[in-house]
Amino acid sequence: MKFHFNEKNGLMVDFFFEDKNQSDFIFFKGKLGEVYPVENEKKIVLGLGKKEEFNLEKFTNAIYKLGKYLMDKDVKEITFSSKALEELENSEFILAAVEGIILSTYSFDFYKNEKEERHLEDIYFNISNDNIDDINERINELEKILNSQFFSRDLINMRSNTIYPETLAEKAVEELSNLGVNVKVYDKSQIEELGLKAFLEVSKGSDNDPRFIVMEYLKGGDEKPLAFVGKGLTYDSGGYSIKPTDGMSTMNSDMSGSAIVMGALSAIAKNNLSVNVVGVVAACENLISGKSYKPGDIINSLSGKKIEIDNTDAEGRVTLADAVYYAADKYNPEILVDIATLTGACVIALGERYTGVISNSEKAFDAIQDAANKSNEKIWKLPNDPSFKELFKSEVGDYLNTGGRQAGTITGGQFIGEFVKDIDWVHMDIAGTAYFSKEYGAYPKGATGVHVKTLYNLAKNYSLKK
Repeated sequence: MKFHFNEKNGLMVDFFFEDKNQSDFIFFKGKLGEVYPVENEKKIVLGLGKKEEFNLEKFTNAIYKLGKYLMDKDVKEITFSSKALEELENSEFILAAVEGIILSTYSFDFYKNEKEERHLEDIYFNISNDNIDDINERINELEKILNSQFFSRDLINMRSNTIYPETLAEKAVEELSNLGVNVKVYDKSQIEELGLKAFLEVSKGSDNDPRFIVMEYLKGGDEKPLAFVGKGLTYDSGGYSIKPTDGMSTMNSDMSGSAIVMGALSAIAKNNLSVNVVGVVAACENLISGKSYKPGDIINSLSGKKIEIDNTDAEGRVTLADAVYYAADKYNPEILVDIATLTGACVIALGERYTGVISNSEKAFDAIQDAANKSNEKIWKLPNDPSFKELFKSEVGDYLNTGGRQAGTITGGQFIGEFVKDIDWVHMDIAGTAYFSKEYGAYPKGATGVHVKTLYNLAKNYSLKK
């Protein structure tokens, strides 16, 4: 796919806002994403919804719908003109159009024998803009970011008989090693030597051995690194606190955090950012066997703190306890971000639209909020109130791995926060946003790759502040 400027070719795209008095077309109302071909004029009309609600996100979503329609019709060339939409004089709207078109090309066809290759080949922008070179650079950057996001989405959409700890580690090596990222993969015996005891407890029930994956991108000189830690449960049955059947059907996606960390590092490396970033993933499966950890067990952790297992289905925070402590202790990062499909409570509270966030640092939260805003990815800050910590105190150990029904998203995040030492830290609960139950906006049902862009922009902002 190529993008051209100050040229025109193929179908012209016209735009209309939703207007009850619009009489140009009998069967076209201008609703957001509505497509209407005008064959005798060799143009296509795209609805942008209500003008008073129009913004960059809505524009991206509308262009996504257009891209899907055009690919279905096997159209190869289209032209956008600022004469049809004056907002296209603004480079942000040009980039939103590019993003919508690229997102429309994503299709998860890994398991299909017949793969469709139809897509737009040339997109023309007939505009007046003095910053074409800058726009082209930003398009090149965006293409790399979205390709890395597609990598993450593919990993998440793959089933657990394809992606398990060993193959997840292999995917990290394949994607990142040639991009200047040093990928270290630790097997079970090496994990034991590292002392990741809590992580190993969760992994015990599976015949597939765990992998501990450390990814180092170090192009920021002597600056302290950023650390991204992703939950890596390649399948979660719930263990002895077993999930209902309906709750297991998408549990191949419980490693979304790890895939997003890998995708972010891929985007950072492809765009050659001058920054130090470390990614950490504790990859395992939570299954049932005679070796599995059980409710009531008291287990040790890398930090030395003892964890009472109240519910084996609250396993993500147990693996992350070791992973974040390792990242904090070994790398002393400027900011540590953990990202995880952690709690069903977050889905109840925020649905599939907002990622729940807690932090121990206003500075770190402001940095992630700024990066999320630039990425058009929505986050919602929850209170990190110390009084909630009473809910996961253990009478026989240091912590319970659950905090009961109250404030479940907060206590789940706070549990992880007990293992980050004194590092500025942000916890991102993507239980709702990582995997859509149905199409929304520019994303179909399935993996979204949410926050690949946010983590990329966090790293980019950090690199520019030096």
